[in-house]
Amino acid sequence: MTPLFQADADFNQKILLGLRRREPAVDFRDAHEGGVIGIDDWEVLRIAAASGRILISHDRRTMPGHLARFIEVESSPGIIIVSQDLDIGSAIEDLLIIWAASDAAGWSDRVGFVPL
Repeated sequence: MTPLFQADADFNQKILLGLRRREPAVDFRDAHEGGVIGIDDWEVLRIAAASGRILISHDRRTMPGHLARFIEVESSPGIIIVSQDLDIGSAIEDLLIIWAASDAAGWSDRVGFVPL
């Protein structure tokens, strides 16, 4: 199955919008659509997991640790951490590659990083 994405509240909207423009078939919810604005990271992970979506975040510092604790009690579709230092075009291309070339099940309970 093709991966589904969920942006966290601090994810760069320019990347999300650019990816949607580049490939309209990508199913990528922004924070508002996913209902993850203003809630704690555990709940963000729970919402992403309940909807079968890989969480896309810039939070390299704390999100991998939150995922490690989360998967002790629940399964997760995974997290992809996008470097904030990466230019928008490269971030879009790497997420497009992940979407087009991987299966959602391969990300389960994992943390991936962009750039690839």
